[in-house]
Amino acid sequence: MGRGKIEIKRIENTTNRQVTFCKRRNGLLKKAYELSVLCDAEVALIVFSSRGRLYEYSNNNIRSTIERYKKACSDHSSASTTTEINAQYYQQESAKLRQQIQMLQNSNRHLMGDALSTLTVKELKQLENRLERGITRIRSKKHEMLLAEIEYFQKRVIHELISSSTSNYHYFSFFLFLWREREGVLLYPSGG
Repeated sequence: MGRGKIEIKRIENTTNRQVTFCKRRNGLLKKAYELSVLCDAEVALIVFSSRGRLYEYSNNNIRSTIERYKKACSDHSSASTTTEINAQYYQQESAKLRQQIQMLQNSNRHLMGDALSTLTVKELKQLENRLERGITRIRSKKHEMLLAEIEYFQKRVIHELISSSTSNYHYFSFFLFLWREREGVLLYPSGG
């Protein structure tokens, strides 16, 4: 059974009006989202309730969309076409993205130790601190993984010892000791 058509006029009952507002607002916001995703459109939606509460949706920065709209309206009166406006907008966006790419490439070069002559002493110190923090995190993760691997092998050795003869115990213990020595893992952390 389908829904019947309703007469489009102001709903007098305040409760029904509020319920209808909430449902239709949510539907409108959903449609705006779907339009932006499906059609790759720049969408901005602004709704004020009868109580003055603001609801908005934008798949981009809403201020930049409003500015784009204002520019399109003002430029339209001066005989600029929408195509020209869009071209200008995308040229600006392209320039911003090129600048971001350049900054990321420079940052990557600096992290690799290249193009350091352009940096000040303060920037070099910041880079050094950043690299030291990264090395500390890498070493911590490596140590964590090594300890997990040692624990796994210990459990495996214990399982093998339990399931086989106990004469192999000394062989496995010695092998584990040599492996730990080779990997540089402390058997017993020093107390201080």
